[in-house]
Amino acid sequence: MAKIEGFRVRNFRVLKDVVLGRLWNRHTAGPLSPMTAVIGKNGVGKSTLFDAFGFLSDCLKFGVEEACDIRGRGGFEKIRSQGCDGPIEFEVYYKEDGNARPITYELAIGPDESGRPCVLMERLRQRRKGQKHGWPFSFLILNDGKGIVWKGEKEGRQIDESQKNLDLSGLLRAIQSDDAGEESKETEVVELEDRRRLGIATLGSLKQHPRISAFRRFIEGWYLSYFRPDSARALPLAGPQMHLNVHGDNIGNVVQYMERDQPARFRAVLDRIADRIPGIRKIDTERTSDGRLLLRFNDEGFQDPFYAQQMSDGTLKLFAYMLLLADPTPPPFLCIEEPENGLYHKLLEILANEFRDHATGRKGSSQVFITTHQPYFVDALAPDEVWILEKGADGFSSIRRASDDALVRNMVEEGLPLGSLWYSDYLDAR
Repeated sequence: MAKIEGFRVRNFRVLKDVVLGRLWNRHTAGPLSPMTAVIGKNGVGKSTLFDAFGFLSDCLKFGVEEACDIRGRGGFEKIRSQGCDGPIEFEVYYKEDGNARPITYELAIGPDESGRPCVLMERLRQRRKGQKHGWPFSFLILNDGKGIVWKGEKEGRQIDESQKNLDLSGLLRAIQSDDAGEESKETEVVELEDRRRLGIATLGSLKQHPRISAFRRFIEGWYLSYFRPDSARALPLAGPQMHLNVHGDNIGNVVQYMERDQPARFRAVLDRIADRIPGIRKIDTERTSDGRLLLRFNDEGFQDPFYAQQMSDGTLKLFAYMLLLADPTPPPFLCIEEPENGLYHKLLEILANEFRDHATGRKGSSQVFITTHQPYFVDALAPDEVWILEKGADGFSSIRRASDDALVRNMVEEGLPLGSLWYSDYLDAR
């Protein structure tokens, strides 16, 4: 399963320049862990960091202009950091699997001549086989929608990456010169028709670009939870559905699918939920006469079932998370904002362990990224899994890993829970 080892975002609201984990030019930093949690006070930018992943995913799905406007973002100038004239930039450093050479994706978004947001730069890099130092080879280079892409898995001649603005026409002439030989056959000049669409969205649909296709599928597979209990109380049309959607309004359809296609897995999910929520004996569905679907919870001690419309927010939320983790083909990257809301505090450590077991378990599990402000949840985490987001005097945020603090590491090794240290201000900057 593909995994993000590092992520950088620049000029995105309060995140003027924030780096998590390892990048191609920060190889001494530790990579992101399978389970990552970001903590911090209110207003430091946890929701913004969550939305940075969502924005990048939306750019691929809808284009950069629509991504700037949807989900209440308010347009490009509202999401670009105040006082900054530069573009919004992202860098994703990821591996397709544990033995693969990492790939770096870089994206810069800024206004065009008319002030509308467009893609200014897009690049995919990968080190050559056996290469441990120096500039990675760029197999996709796009500036203002024009550039060069290498087909297949081969690497071409090395580019002087130190140049701020590459002379693509000169580079192409060099590649297509007589002495370039077979290399020119693996090179394509591309010009995108719409500068508001990502190049990986177009090129990633072509078989001759397998590395680009793999990265496109990776981002398309991200799951960012916008779960709302009220959505789960809706009455969807009957019909089995394999995957839980981001709002959770098809939770009954997923239950119907698991009942029909994976009864053993579904029973295991119910047993685990019963262990965490005492009293829940059975969960099933009921089809109404007009073809809609009711989700029923059978509570011990009561003959008649309770329906989702009568259940608490916490029960529905925990049930949705357990269904999500039981997905037979889970998303490669699972991003959840404040999963603790509405849950009894003694369930939070259990939930954190469920997420970690999923992230570190069987092959094909998801990498889990969570924002939280609940110490009980953090109690279950290790220092290398926790990042602390703080806002500086200039109004912009910075981030650091809890394990970078030797005192914190030592206190956790002595048996003190990390959440308790956070509650006692030991994780605050000193």
